[in-house]
Amino acid sequence: MTRTSPDQSDRPDTDSPSDRRVLDVLDAAVRAMGGSPRQGQITMTREVARSVADGTHLLVQAGTGTGKSLGYLVSAMVHAVETGDRVVVSTATLALQRQILTKDAPLAADAVEQVTGTRPEVALLKGWQNYLCRHRLAGGYPQDDDDAALFDVGDAVAQPVAGHGAEASLGEQVVRLREWAADTDTGDRDDLVPGVSSRAWAQVSVSRAECLGQACPLKAECFPELARAAASRADLVITNHAMLGVVVAGNPGVLPDHQVVVVDEAHELADRVRSQGTIALSATTVARTAATARKHASVTVGDLEAAGQVLQLVLAELPDGRLEAPLPAALHDALLVLDDAARQVASDVRDRVRARTGEASGGLAIARTSVGDLVDALDRMTSDSVVQGRDVAWIERPRMGADPPRLLLAPIEVAGSVAGHLLGGRSSVMTSATLALGDSFDPMARALGLPLAEQPWKGVDVGSPFDYPRQGILYVAAHLPRPGAGISEAALDEMLSLVEASGGGMLGLFSSRRAAQEAAEVLRGATDLPVYAQGEDQLPTLVRAFADDEAACLVGSLSLWQGVDVPGRTCRLVVIDRIPFPRPDDPVAQARSDAVVAAGGNGFMSVAATHAALLLAQGAGRLIRRGQDRGVVAVLDSRLRTARYAGFLIRSMPALWPTTKPDVVRAALRRLSARPDAPGGE
Repeated sequence: MTRTSPDQSDRPDTDSPSDRRVLDVLDAAVRAMGGSPRQGQITMTREVARSVADGTHLLVQAGTGTGKSLGYLVSAMVHAVETGDRVVVSTATLALQRQILTKDAPLAADAVEQVTGTRPEVALLKGWQNYLCRHRLAGGYPQDDDDAALFDVGDAVAQPVAGHGAEASLGEQVVRLREWAADTDTGDRDDLVPGVSSRAWAQVSVSRAECLGQACPLKAECFPELARAAASRADLVITNHAMLGVVVAGNPGVLPDHQVVVVDEAHELADRVRSQGTIALSATTVARTAATARKHASVTVGDLEAAGQVLQLVLAELPDGRLEAPLPAALHDALLVLDDAARQVASDVRDRVRARTGEASGGLAIARTSVGDLVDALDRMTSDSVVQGRDVAWIERPRMGADPPRLLLAPIEVAGSVAGHLLGGRSSVMTSATLALGDSFDPMARALGLPLAEQPWKGVDVGSPFDYPRQGILYVAAHLPRPGAGISEAALDEMLSLVEASGGGMLGLFSSRRAAQEAAEVLRGATDLPVYAQGEDQLPTLVRAFADDEAACLVGSLSLWQGVDVPGRTCRLVVIDRIPFPRPDDPVAQARSDAVVAAGGNGFMSVAATHAALLLAQGAGRLIRRGQDRGVVAVLDSRLRTARYAGFLIRSMPALWPTTKPDVVRAALRRLSARPDAPGGE
């Protein structure tokens, strides 16, 4: 399947000398790892090479097992060493970023050097707070109010170290950070194994705005500065979607100049950018900012604190949910008063900074940043962005605890910003296993701003090495009633019968944490199978436990729908409780749908159905991860068979053998449980 923009001319099928050179590099890399050529990887490599050479935009759908990382790295590196154009590669997950840096990029660089005689230089670049700050570690920044016991190991409270299952006190973690700081060459948090808690890391890192810059006495040893210097010399820079979000927000300087950008896991980019552009404000935020300014800058904050209390009273009177434009008069007035007070405090802090006559102060930097962030948020909240339809605003109350209500603001669409700040003036390659939704690249292209870019775009599906109809079954439980609120007893009974037939090996993907908990309770009450539920331990720990036991079941909500990679017999049954539409009360989805309708389009298909199609494709993609995998994807939502939009959703999913017959599926699962190599849809 190929989709092209109207002005994209057809390319010749014959390979040019440049194509052959890139394919020679791919062949060298594949042979070095003891593999054999894969047609999808060859096609992808050729298409990426042509696109970056032409300066155009390319969407590449490459199924699991294609080897897409090597496919785009080979083309990008050859282009970089031959033209001098720097390439930025962005990933959505830490695991993929690490894989590219330590495995795929060195392999590709070796092959490029073997064929071209030039070895490309590769660098890793992350956000400022991912690096240790030597000046903060040396006492150049004040401690938080609760930091007095940090270095008193006996008094510090023990807490788990995220992702490692061990327990260490906060003081012990900071002591270990000090020891590590003397040995590390990168200062990169992810190079510290085992890791530390976010609270411990906060004691040794600062944000970009808090950095003292030229005034820092340890600037020459600054880890984030060293990382940026290395990136400015590199041919290929590996970064993440959060950094691209900063660029899209209008801060291009966080990345070195580059002419090509490659976005892996591109299906996540728009949501990551939108999330990065979301701001929140509450009385707690104001009080914390006032306390920081008073403590570290010794300025008067009485008016700011009073304005924060007025905001809390106003927010308490408003119902949860989306706020229509314009904002309620009382809220708008409260924001204006708060804005005036925040700007006065910001001015007073600046005066304090100038009064230091060049002497660096970490405390003043923290105060300046905290107040500056508040002023920036208020500047947007008091603007006409909601009235003009650029932002959507809503009220949210925490479900637990005594925190006051919050006002949130999020961009409705990010396509224009992506096109203007990320794509403008450069070539791009967007790749993922799920880009063609409903058999078309158009929905994803619109979300990523490609039709708004100056250059033409093309979409290519290079296929998958898997034989989906023979390896797996797509079972839709069409006999079940239409889902209502929560998960029904009938759906839970259906899940249980499938798990009993398969003897475990189930990954349960549920639309809510509560539904997942109910499923776990049913499984534990009716079977002796090991059952792991999201929220009962760190997610990586749960996934490892699930992968190690063929009889185990793992259930959870959104975090499990994407990125979980458990090949083999352990994951032989994927159960999806319902079509994953956005919540009906989701203010961003509501606003996006309304904007589509106002423009004459179909809001449901453009927003809700597209969202569901992407998650269904990602969720079903957990089943077949290698050529030997066999199994069943079971969707316990009859609408996937009966609704008018069902075809669009099914066309977005892997082409598994379809059935609605429960007896057929249970028999296939029993055969698979007894005979591991049993085919799926025969």
